[in-house]
Amino acid sequence: MKDTDTRDFGASTVNVIAQGTQLQGNMLTASDCRIDGALRGNIESKAKIIVGRSGIVEGNIKCANIEVEGTVKAESLLVSELISLKATANVIGNIETGKIAIEPGAEFSGNCKMRNNRPAAPQAPQPERK
Repeated sequence: MKDTDTRDFGASTVNVIAQGTQLQGNMLTASDCRIDGALRGNIESKAKIIVGRSGIVEGNIKCANIEVEGTVKAESLLVSELISLKATANVIGNIETGKIAIEPGAEFSGNCKMRNNRPAAPQAPQPERK
């Protein structure tokens, strides 16, 4: 009788593209992903992406969070929460995010659009004119 694997490989799993690995094609995942190799294609993740120091991504990225130590070349990086560019990061592309953190030494070339997720500040009452 054949055993059926019933383990849940959902959001608790981490995808790893190891250093020395070259991948070509689009990637869609619900879980975290670490890239230390090279990926040429678009990535969409509902979780966090880490581009390690030796990692190279050439393609658009859409994710909840991303930490970049390596190289990213993209037309667009759509990050719903936080993008963190570490000191060794080299990012070329347009970023749209909720929050951004850039360490000294990081290189970024492109545009950045911050989405305002805060409620509007209350306006001071205007004095009545008579």
